[in-house]
Amino acid sequence: MPRPFDVPEPLPLSEQRGQTFPILVALMQRLLAPDGCPWDREQTPESLRKYVLEEACEVIDAVESGDREHLADELGDLALQVVFLAELGRREGAFGPDDVVRAIVAKLVRRHPHVFADTEVSGAGEVVQNWESIKANEKADRPLLAGVARSLPALYRAQRTSEKVARVGFDWPDRQGSREKVAEELSELDEALAGGDRARIEQELGDVLFALVNLARHAGVDAELALRGTADRFAERFSHVERRVKETRGGWPTPGEGPSGGAVPLAELDAYWDEAKRRERAEA
Repeated sequence: MPRPFDVPEPLPLSEQRGQTFPILVALMQRLLAPDGCPWDREQTPESLRKYVLEEACEVIDAVESGDREHLADELGDLALQVVFLAELGRREGAFGPDDVVRAIVAKLVRRHPHVFADTEVSGAGEVVQNWESIKANEKADRPLLAGVARSLPALYRAQRTSEKVARVGFDWPDRQGSREKVAEELSELDEALAGGDRARIEQELGDVLFALVNLARHAGVDAELALRGTADRFAERFSHVERRVKETRGGWPTPGEGPSGGAVPLAELDAYWDEAKRRERAEA
């Protein structure tokens, strides 16, 4: 008879029913036992927040990599955080792992009446509408924006906020109004920059970013993905710049070294940057 925390044997996909999840729960209970792991026993829901965020982001990276073996591994790390938090909930006497599963199962059944009841839908769009309607009824006493997590990445939070208020009519009728708002906020940012008040500059810059996110929504673009794509392209182009600096100079100069004070002339760096862009276009 295997111990409950022995590594389970791999099962064919057709035979997998989630029957190994209790082993993870039992393992977490063992780690949190009086004679378990000192580090695990010191953790609290608050101390695990950063790990939940990190693991969720690593899952996203694995999805985008296309490596399904890597994705399975990262999903395991995220599942650990769920079970860890559930066991800490048990320790506090608040809830346990089965309460977590029961709650999500009940929610999914309620919000899929086209599957578990007699509601008929014409397609995925109507499914989303029904989901939001059911969700709104469930949380009728909560403020409209209460469901937008404050811990979301700022751009994503801004876009979800924009979507939520648009559903109740607080929105520009078309993208032109949204585009004009961007111009208005840029003008106010220019005024703040001219005044030099850092607090106002921060506020006005935030307003510009929020207006751009709203414009992205009107254009049917995910602002978070758009900026991530730009950051990825920047990193790839800068890698080319760095390779060229190593080829021509042996590496980045030491600060204070040479006639330029340790800096590679910007004109040279710009030339390498343009090479990277030309290479991108050629590969495309």
